[in-house]
Amino acid sequence: MHSERLRRRVNTGDGRGLLVRAGPRNAEMTSEQFTAELKQDAHALGFQLAGVCPAEPAAGMDRFRQWLAAGYAGHMRYLPRREKAYADPRYVLEGVRSILMLGMNYRTAEPRRCGPCQGRVSRYAWGPQDYHSIIHERLRELADGVLQRYPDARVRGVVDTAPLMERQYAQAAGLGWQGKNTLLLNKTYGSWFFLAALLTDLQLAYDAPATVDHCGTCRACLDACPTGAFPQPYVLDATRCISYLTIELRESIPDQYREAMGDWLFGCDICQEVCPWNQHAPSLTPSPFDPLAALNPVDLAALFELDEEGFRRRFRHSPLWRPKRTGLLRNAAVVLGNSRSPVVLPALVRGLADVEPLVRAACAWALGRYDQHEAFQALRQRQVVESDEDVQSEIRLSLANS
Repeated sequence: MHSERLRRRVNTGDGRGLLVRAGPRNAEMTSEQFTAELKQDAHALGFQLAGVCPAEPAAGMDRFRQWLAAGYAGHMRYLPRREKAYADPRYVLEGVRSILMLGMNYRTAEPRRCGPCQGRVSRYAWGPQDYHSIIHERLRELADGVLQRYPDARVRGVVDTAPLMERQYAQAAGLGWQGKNTLLLNKTYGSWFFLAALLTDLQLAYDAPATVDHCGTCRACLDACPTGAFPQPYVLDATRCISYLTIELRESIPDQYREAMGDWLFGCDICQEVCPWNQHAPSLTPSPFDPLAALNPVDLAALFELDEEGFRRRFRHSPLWRPKRTGLLRNAAVVLGNSRSPVVLPALVRGLADVEPLVRAACAWALGRYDQHEAFQALRQRQVVESDEDVQSEIRLSLANS
């Protein structure tokens, strides 16, 4: 049948289009039998969780609109731009009837302790590949299995880039409940798993939704957040979240959150690490998400030696590529400022002469947290030649505090 497939391009709602295949439909299996086989295929491809829900308009859109109106999305402008698309999965796949929600465990090793010149990377990002690439490949294999049985089916696999309310649909498919830190929680895997979805116009057998909130009176995640990113349970102000600040924000990190970043270079796992449901979640190793030694933790001084080409070679296929060189070095400077160890001063002095003003400004702030003569001298010398007003402002503040 593969050779008989017809190909056509259809609108997926996000402007990219989707290649679908048409041909005779297989009517030999019941929806229950096919759904069971599809879940078996998903488990064989490394998805520990699998559940199916109807492709109905998304629940919780009123809360989503309120969240956007409160400004909690910050600079993630793609969210309000695609607000309409989030309301209905037909904008992701025309004619969709069923959504197979999937979860893939990414808990592996435990993070090593950071030294004075090192920074932490969130567990989901410290592996050798971007998780999007890994999961998309598995989803393609899963979709091919669907098309082998039903060659004229419409099917599309997505992982957190399409306008789909994944957590709401995952709860509707019985995979877990939304915790007070807004992440989906599962009794077995906690929140250490990626969500993905396979959308299809086939009628699948639906699972019972998860209806019980097992967080109870626990406030561990809310109380542990160092930046106060949860204005109330089940609501995240992304503009205060360390993950947002280190990944999505393209400007200087607000002064009031810099010290609270601690040693987080990229992302943050604090609200997950303190969650009781995560304490006994299983680790999976070997795994494609096992940490690279160089990312658990990261040598921050070495980052300041990378030019754009060097940064591209090292991080192009890693999640750490998202903030680009400028954002990652900005983060590194803040972490080094929090370290206050004299051994990191040469890296900050080097960064004070970086080509990017955002990096220079962060290094100026960081140097102002040191009482060594070397830091004061570097700030004075840079002040004479600095042309960017934001950097000059950081230098003046640092010198005033020294």
